[in-house]
Amino acid sequence: MRNGEAVQSCTKSKARTILLVEDSPGDVRLTREALRESSAQVVLEVARDGVEAMEMLRGENTREGCFPDLILLDLNLPRKDGREVLAEIKADPHLRLIPVVVLTTSTADSDIQHAYELHANCYVSKPADVDEYFLMIRRCEEFWFKTATLPKLEPLSRRSAHGPGACA
Repeated sequence: MRNGEAVQSCTKSKARTILLVEDSPGDVRLTREALRESSAQVVLEVARDGVEAMEMLRGENTREGCFPDLILLDLNLPRKDGREVLAEIKADPHLRLIPVVVLTTSTADSDIQHAYELHANCYVSKPADVDEYFLMIRRCEEFWFKTATLPKLEPLSRRSAHGPGACA
């Protein structure tokens, strides 16, 4: 999916946008497939590392669009670690309201503790089984988009020129 299509879908429909910050092509593919089977309209944007994620969230090198409704964040990323990304998101007054689900293979107590200390909204360990992975993604999507009430985030055009940017 081209970025322009994702922005158009996000701004002209009731589609929900997820920013997946993930460097594993296999996990990106599985997440796309799981969301394709969803009953909700979901636009999946992908950042392959922490630097790209922050550029997308701040609107650097992108067109005006919308913020993601949800961020799925891996911890072990190239260029900028997921922990650093989480800390930056939660320290930024324009980004901190976006729910961040840490989605990682780590089950270490220290990683779980640190993620919550950085104000992660949720911590989920990736299941090794493909069917369980699909179920986990569907449950996550169902909870955040059907059960939880999310804050309304303003598009870039309504914020200052120095605020965060599009998820495009």
